[in-house]
Amino acid sequence: MQEEQDKPGANLGRDIALYTGGRVVLVAAVAGVLLLFDIPLLVSLAIAVVVGFPLGLLLFRGLNSRVTAGLAERGAERNAERARLRAELRGEPAPEEGP
Repeated sequence: MQEEQDKPGANLGRDIALYTGGRVVLVAAVAGVLLLFDIPLLVSLAIAVVVGFPLGLLLFRGLNSRVTAGLAERGAERNAERARLRAELRGEPAPEEGP
């Protein structure tokens, strides 16, 4: 059970939700600070989005790497399944799976 939780893609949905929520909160916080200085709302949101992108990459580095690893693993699984199905459609034996 613990081994499944240690895999990069084990909690991919949760990691994506946390990362997205964190980025939204970060943009809202930057926009809120700018609004305190009487900057118009749309300008504050535009600046917050531009500033929030690199700031989010910096602040949420660990979560970003977990999401990236999970997505890479999910893509590898999909590619392996696609190769297996294509081989089966051609009438060939399924390719051997790695460790």
